Amino acid sequence: MGMFVEFKAFLLKTNALALAVAVVIGVAFGKVVSALVDGLVMPLVSLATPGGDWSSITAGPFLVGSVLGAVVDFVLTAFVIFMVTKSLLREKPKPVTTKECPQCCEQVPLAAKKCRACTSPI
Repeated sequence: MGMFVEFKAFLLKTNALALAVAVVIGVAFGKVVSALVDGLVMPLVSLATPGGDWSSITAGPFLVGSVLGAVVDFVLTAFVIFMVTKSLLREKPKPVTTKECPQCCEQVPLAAKKCRACTSPI
């Protein structure tokens, strides 16, 4: 019974459960982004390549097309993730709750009639 209590304390103390949930959600989100890139973006990019096939581009024995395709896929996937997280994590502007005293430049609440620092009327 002591081992179970220690394990529970470990999970709660180190946030291992939250990390596990984040990893699972991250994997699922990665699949969605990969599907978007593979299904929508890469077909558009392949229209710009000769023959429409990345893997057919070679330089001697080197498969330049495979490497180039992987790099483009990575950059596009990273860009899609960046745009999605940027739109999801956009901060809303905080409402203004203070104003500045014209005499002493102290911040006072919006509803204040007198400055608390210099007592001048606002």
